[in-house]
Amino acid sequence: QVQLVESGGGLVQAGGSLRLSCAASGRTFSSYDMAWFRQPPGKEREFVACISWSGGSTRYADAVKGRFTISRDNPKNTVYLQMNNLIPEDTAEYYCAGDPTGVMWLTPYKYDYWGQGTQVTVSS
Repeated sequence: QVQLVESGGGLVQAGGSLRLSCAASGRTFSSYDMAWFRQPPGKEREFVACISWSGGSTRYADAVKGRFTISRDNPKNTVYLQMNNLIPEDTAEYYCAGDPTGVMWLTPYKYDYWGQGTQVTVSS
């Protein structure tokens, strides 16, 4: 099993940047595909990005492609989400999630391991 704790959220002006971190506990982190999801106010949780266990494969939602970058540091048990050129529509609670099956799911319903979330607010 793995336990996840997000950090790095905050309030930023449009056009600004933030880097989210997700620290994992547990010796199996390096075998998990990891993902970031977000949940805007009053909306369902949506896929943002995911990365394979090795870091060799990544996928992004169209809404963030070219602005966000997911990465991981397995020796540090951490996955990151670098968010650049933020827009007000990026405002949401951001969650990291882990999955050991190797499929790189885009739906939140396939992930069993979740962090508590970190709030990102982008002002116009």
